[in-house]
Amino acid sequence: MATDFAVFLRRFLTGHLAGERGYSPNTIASYRDAFKLLICYFRDERHIPPERLTLEQIDAAAITGFLTWLQTSRRNSASTRNQRLAAIDSFFGWMQSQDPARMACCQDILAIPAKKQDRPAVAHLTVQQTRQLLALPDRHTRTGRRNATLLATLYDTAARVQEVADLRVRDIRLHDPAMAALTGKGRKTRHVPLDRNTAALLAAYLTERRLDSAGHEDHPVFFNQHGSKLSRGGIAWILGKYQAQATDPALSNAHLSPHILRHSRAMHLYDAGVPLPYIRDILGHVDLSTTEIYARASTEAKRKALEAAYTDVVTADLAEWNQNPELLSWLASL
Repeated sequence: MATDFAVFLRRFLTGHLAGERGYSPNTIASYRDAFKLLICYFRDERHIPPERLTLEQIDAAAITGFLTWLQTSRRNSASTRNQRLAAIDSFFGWMQSQDPARMACCQDILAIPAKKQDRPAVAHLTVQQTRQLLALPDRHTRTGRRNATLLATLYDTAARVQEVADLRVRDIRLHDPAMAALTGKGRKTRHVPLDRNTAALLAAYLTERRLDSAGHEDHPVFFNQHGSKLSRGGIAWILGKYQAQATDPALSNAHLSPHILRHSRAMHLYDAGVPLPYIRDILGHVDLSTTEIYARASTEAKRKALEAAYTDVVTADLAEWNQNPELLSWLASL
């Protein structure tokens, strides 16, 4: 017989998150992984097998112990620890309405604070490094043309890697104004303009793959030799393959992932003067404060702003000390 924890957890993941909230499969998988780890913690550290784990055994002290275990035994970062806590908070926030008798216990768990963490710098490539990377695929080969189009689309749309993996032919519009329809978190769709060079690559690629004719609207844009859409891991592998070919040490040694291309595009747009609300819409952020990390990280934008506002308060006038033979003799004698 299933325990009360198993019953409520199933209802939470399938009924609440997937049904009522309409969360994406990737988000639900993230929540699922958090609870898999929690179950493993109770099994390995508290010797409570999964089939005997009940809600009565999951209190604030147990959750605090679990979070400590994540950081000490599993070497998880504060960010990962906070992500697991967020999933647990979501569950126990929902539990309050399902079992009011447990409300006090739920609120004790919800009161566990997230761990403070340093705000990391936004890792990104320079424009020149990005240009070098996108030029690496051999466009004389069929696979090289696909990969060149893939990387150009990934950068130009500033898309999450899953959003590019999920692209279907119907999501690409190549006549003016060219754009791509990206479906992101919460299954929300946004339309992102395509640069004319990226649109040209996509047009040639779809024609070569015979996907520009009727009947292929639901075919994945980027696919493997079996006709299946590329996975996130497959796209990351393609990116890593070309990074390994880079001659610039700063590029070849960088910690590069598909998400770094997303950061790079956002930084390049901000440095070019594109307003933050437009960048927010391109990235698919809900809150403008999320997009503001690029404003804080952009040293180029700060430099331009300071130059525009600068007045000559500090002068650069220097005495002609090098014309003073006595001073030169004194310096030489030191």
